[in-house]
Amino acid sequence: MAASVGTGAAYLLDPDRRTTIPFGIASFRLAGFVIWPFGRKAVERPDAGAPSCIGNVVWLVFAGWWLALMHLITSIPLFISIIGIPFGWANLKLIPVSLMPLGREIVSTDEPWGAR
Repeated sequence: MAASVGTGAAYLLDPDRRTTIPFGIASFRLAGFVIWPFGRKAVERPDAGAPSCIGNVVWLVFAGWWLALMHLITSIPLFISIIGIPFGWANLKLIPVSLMPLGREIVSTDEPWGAR
């Protein structure tokens, strides 16, 4: 039984087979970006095709609009305090990727963490 668990993990980590669960991969990509959005940004993948567009429409209807709304609502009180301003900007940066996460990837920026 342990061999099947290891095989499943290898199945999920194989880049050729990750396309079988796009909403799960997009959720984990979004979660990693939420945990640490500083020094990273979301860019559109040029090889994303029609399935990611259709998936984004489904995501937008069922999950994307309220995730984006919650990021917008939580950014407002964060801007009130000086300490919360970077986190408010991070929440605003999460809105586009929470609206349509399929066909995007998170890449590191060359900017230092506190630079704006």
